[in-house]
Amino acid sequence: MLKKISVLALAGVLTLPAAALAADAGLEAKIEALSKQLSELKAQMEANKQEQEKKNATIEESAVSWNHAARFNWSGDFRSRYDYFSRDRYQTANTQVTEKNDSLMTNRLRLNMYARALENVEFAGRLAMYKAWGMQNTPDTTAGPFGGFPAIDGNSGRQPSDNALLVDRAVVNWNNINDTNFWFSIGRRPTTDGPPSQLKMNEDQRLATPVSYMDWPFDGLTIGYAYDKLFNAIDLPGRIRFCYGRGFEAGLGNDQFNTIDDTDFLGISWDIYNQGDRFVYLQSYIAMDVFNYPDMDSSIVQALAPINPRDNIGDIYHTSALYKDKWENLNYFIAGAWSRSDPNSKGMFNDPVAMMMGGAPNTDSENGYSVYLGARYDIPKSQFKFGVEYNYGSEYWIGMSPGHDDMYASKLATRGHVYEVYGIYDLPGRAASWLGKAFIRVGYQHYRYDYTGSLDWNMRPYDLDSATDRAMVEALTAALDGPMAGFAPLMVDSADQVYVTFETKF
Repeated sequence: MLKKISVLALAGVLTLPAAALAADAGLEAKIEALSKQLSELKAQMEANKQEQEKKNATIEESAVSWNHAARFNWSGDFRSRYDYFSRDRYQTANTQVTEKNDSLMTNRLRLNMYARALENVEFAGRLAMYKAWGMQNTPDTTAGPFGGFPAIDGNSGRQPSDNALLVDRAVVNWNNINDTNFWFSIGRRPTTDGPPSQLKMNEDQRLATPVSYMDWPFDGLTIGYAYDKLFNAIDLPGRIRFCYGRGFEAGLGNDQFNTIDDTDFLGISWDIYNQGDRFVYLQSYIAMDVFNYPDMDSSIVQALAPINPRDNIGDIYHTSALYKDKWENLNYFIAGAWSRSDPNSKGMFNDPVAMMMGGAPNTDSENGYSVYLGARYDIPKSQFKFGVEYNYGSEYWIGMSPGHDDMYASKLATRGHVYEVYGIYDLPGRAASWLGKAFIRVGYQHYRYDYTGSLDWNMRPYDLDSATDRAMVEALTAALDGPMAGFAPLMVDSADQVYVTFETKF
């Protein structure tokens, strides 16, 4: 028995190397297979890595390009507008005629852009296209003596013309200068559609710096200061600005022709209080070396030169104030303004009839006044808003508003009365962005003129209720012919305008 066990043990010992060799061979095969798989996995990971690096490079390149584009914030608005306009004017001293345009339609597109150059230096601009349906120039009678000025810098982009995009605003602001509350701004200024125009235009915020008595786009600069306490004592946050602008560039002149100087604006703009819905504002400025008439067609200039050469005729002082507030759903405002002419030897508010008979220019200063008030009621739980406005201008009132948005005649320059009612319907639907808005606005304006010459400081205002004054204008009109005929004052007694707009903000 012992012998058998020994033989078996010996046989087992002899078979161990063979088994070990067999096990080693199997293990080696497995190791080789794992090594191959590992190599393949490494190769795949390297391929994936290279592919991911390519994708990352593409994404990074796209991100850089996107960031460059994203530095510009774009927004805009589009308005289609229909106007019906009619007016009654004296063709002779005692005879009135009725004139009208029963369907003037316009399109206006404006594109706003904003970008930062530095942390405290920013750019804001606006491009505008404004044209009448079916025309590539200014529609008849929307400009000129009745509508205001002919096409000048002070209404560029503000009256219907062609379908070109014009630079309406372009401003660079340098904010928080040296970590103070001072700022500096320069460029084509935001000086149109100022407060309280945002109520009628269905905007939530103020659209421009000056009150809408000053509706004149111009190039200039501002140095401003923002404060939390008025005079460091009264808890009354606001802003005050020193403003300078060029209202008219005369160009190169000589001693024989075009001796006119530039027209410049200089003044202050003061947000006395601006918190929530309450806004108290004051502005005061001087228009220096105003022109008797701006750059116009050379034939008109030549025709006028013998009796009334194109020239500077003095200064105009202008001060206005506004109070705007809200009580529950009622927005309301009241504004007032004072203007004063300060003529040189050429005179302002001259009497052309007297001057044609050898009389002297009017070198006296004349004071004018205006009052402007209105309200808008936002009907609760409704898409509707309803507003009313009224303004009055005195005999010598000067409204600086050639860039007005009243189509035919600036209502805030009127020497007389203007009544306006309007309604707004906000289209339902969720806004696609925080800027998104669409609405329809319907309004009616009635003008009742007391004097001629609204928006003009050259010719004396003629009393439309005076038969004697009307006879003088009739005689003056008969005396002027050719290119000069358009400079006779229009004796518009009253005017009515109905407008309908479809507007979108995006």
